[in-house]
Amino acid sequence: MDFRDDVDLDASQVENAGGSGGGGGGGFPGGMIIGGGGIVSLIVLVLVFVLNNVGGGAEPAQRRPPSNLSEQCQKGKDADQSEQCRVVGVVNSIQDYWKREISEYRAAKTILYTGQLKTGCGSASSSVGPFYCPGDQRVYLDLSFFDQLHTQFGAKGGPFAQAYVIAHEYGHHVQNLLGALESGSSVSVELQADCYAGVWAKNAVDTGFYEKPFTDADIAEALDAAAAVGDDRIQQRSTGRIDPESFTHGSSEQRVNAFQRGYKNGGPGDCAQTELR
Repeated sequence: MDFRDDVDLDASQVENAGGSGGGGGGGFPGGMIIGGGGIVSLIVLVLVFVLNNVGGGAEPAQRRPPSNLSEQCQKGKDADQSEQCRVVGVVNSIQDYWKREISEYRAAKTILYTGQLKTGCGSASSSVGPFYCPGDQRVYLDLSFFDQLHTQFGAKGGPFAQAYVIAHEYGHHVQNLLGALESGSSVSVELQADCYAGVWAKNAVDTGFYEKPFTDADIAEALDAAAAVGDDRIQQRSTGRIDPESFTHGSSEQRVNAFQRGYKNGGPGDCAQTELR
């Protein structure tokens, strides 16, 4: 996934909050809650268990000064050379697509952080993984999750796996704006966000940020990441058994199918929650 070298990046859509060991509290009591002021996350509630039993949890953050993304991330060529600038480019493209697609769209900032921080949904730590907070309409991302996606969840990783993760969380933002975040079961909400990620992928080149359409290899990275964070895969890895009754995000097959549905059809109208189960 190569960005156009000369395209302008809008770094104001991403904020680097740096790292802090403070923040009060150690996450969200009760886990990932759909709507009602709680977070919605790419991964399932047992994530904390997985991180504690498959390679350890998030390390306490070391305080570091946040980098100035507006200086570092100015053009598409910067996004091809820096992970943080790549996040800026992906966020720019996703938001450019959605603001053209739905009249209700309002931009949502992505916050890069490590350790713990306070959000509009309460205190959070890196252990919850990437998440969207409807309380402040922001996406939160610890870049170390992308390493965990590979080392602890078995995904191959890669730039487009990262783009899928970000696009999924912005799918929740779209749901929030459309009043769909609380309209269905947690599984149907999560699968719709996966479908929305596929829709963006299909239309990303039209936003002008990418040199050419994504390749089959790019899409394979996204599908592999979607499969890696399926409820069944994570449950098998963490407990050695699979309990479909406790699924909150969908099986690997469901998540892959949801992304493929969006990517194949290319329209958000093809991502109705009732059609994704």
